[in-house]
Amino acid sequence: MIDPLAEVVGLLQPSARFNKMVSGAGRWGVARPHGGQPFYCAILEGSCRLAAEGFDPIVLEAGDFALVPSTYGSSMQSIDPPSPGHFGVMPIELGGGEFRIGDQPGAADLRMMVGHCEFASPDAALLVSLLPRLVHVRGEPRLAILVRMVGEESRAQRPARDVVLARLLEVLLIEAFRSTTDTGTSPGLLRGLADSRLAAAIRGMHEDPKRSWTVPQLAREAALSRSTFFERFNRAVGVTPMEYLLAWRMALAKDMLRRKEGGLAEVADRVGYSSASTFSVAFTRHVGLPPTRYARERPWRLIV
Repeated sequence: MIDPLAEVVGLLQPSARFNKMVSGAGRWGVARPHGGQPFYCAILEGSCRLAAEGFDPIVLEAGDFALVPSTYGSSMQSIDPPSPGHFGVMPIELGGGEFRIGDQPGAADLRMMVGHCEFASPDAALLVSLLPRLVHVRGEPRLAILVRMVGEESRAQRPARDVVLARLLEVLLIEAFRSTTDTGTSPGLLRGLADSRLAAAIRGMHEDPKRSWTVPQLAREAALSRSTFFERFNRAVGVTPMEYLLAWRMALAKDMLRRKEGGLAEVADRVGYSSASTFSVAFTRHVGLPPTRYARERPWRLIV
């Protein structure tokens, strides 16, 4: 059975940008502006406060994992609120991939693994929009293990390092997404998959993207009336069923063009278009340039 979440994460093409051990003491605060790289952290000891755009601040404790997969602004700070003079002070590098924030002398009251990654998919913004804007997982030690493995691999110079890192990040992201129990905070793919009726329709679109799906057919997959399905899907996923289907087909088409998997007619057929010309018109309208030019110019190295 096709796993839509695994497909989305795989198409994101994650890669590790930076991974570090951070210790903190006293009062401190750091901000990540809108437009920053996807960010994750695992709290090993102590606690701190995380604020993400559009959400109430949350307290992260030892054993917690947090992920902000999109470019929304966020900040982290000590439990004791920092003064303006403490906020925005850059961490001090201690060597060996370790950094210190806050008071430099004395024992640390916080230790965490922090990482940044990038998504190389040409549809990264679209795919990320289908995911939760903030993931907070408590009581899943395997996430801390995965973060540590990413950190160790990123600092090593072993054969196939980049391949291993990409696979570790995919596992880390999937594990984080499926471990979260709070899928009601923002619309997205996880919220849709959490609804067993909608999940059946979403899996249908992923398993057979070339099928000439209609809203009534998808509603039957979900065992819902057309109107109930349409409203429920739009509310949970954040887009209409046909918008989701179009976006997924175009994401697949871009990936096939990037990998040079078949000619234009074959790509068109595999994503549900009766002819290369029909597909070309739809692709051009959606992407902004014809598929042949897209494949030739290869404009997909986009960072979210």
